[in-house]
Amino acid sequence: MKVLQPCAGLLTNHEVFQLLTDRGAMGAVDVSQGGMGPAAIECQVYRYLCAAPAATQTRAAVAACTERAASFGLTRAETLQLVNLRPSQPVEAHLIISDCEMRLPGDRVEQLLQAVEETLPAAPEVEGTEEEAAAVEGVEFWQMFLCGA
Repeated sequence: MKVLQPCAGLLTNHEVFQLLTDRGAMGAVDVSQGGMGPAAIECQVYRYLCAAPAATQTRAAVAACTERAASFGLTRAETLQLVNLRPSQPVEAHLIISDCEMRLPGDRVEQLLQAVEETLPAAPEVEGTEEEAAAVEGVEFWQMFLCGA
């Protein structure tokens, strides 16, 4: 594979998820056979994205959200984070948008969150709590990274 244009643009998590799905990253990887190669990393990224909003998004939904977000004057990076993280609470929007109080005064944050809710589907349901899922994935990653098993 030859890189034609490095840094040609930003990718949403949905686009990465689709690429990994097309490449078959969902298969099991034997970590005992030096499992930190590209296939193992792709598999870990795929597993993470399966529990993220990217797993339920469509190209049309991402385009609709991006179009609606344009009216709020967000930067490209803020729009990307908006699509990737799918905030549902004002505090999440404030973490994504720089100087949010000044740039989105009044009920503009609520309008933005409503636009996100209307255009992007919710993240898939994960068994257990989010903290448990994150802890398990974190432990599995570090075990694989440090021990190779």
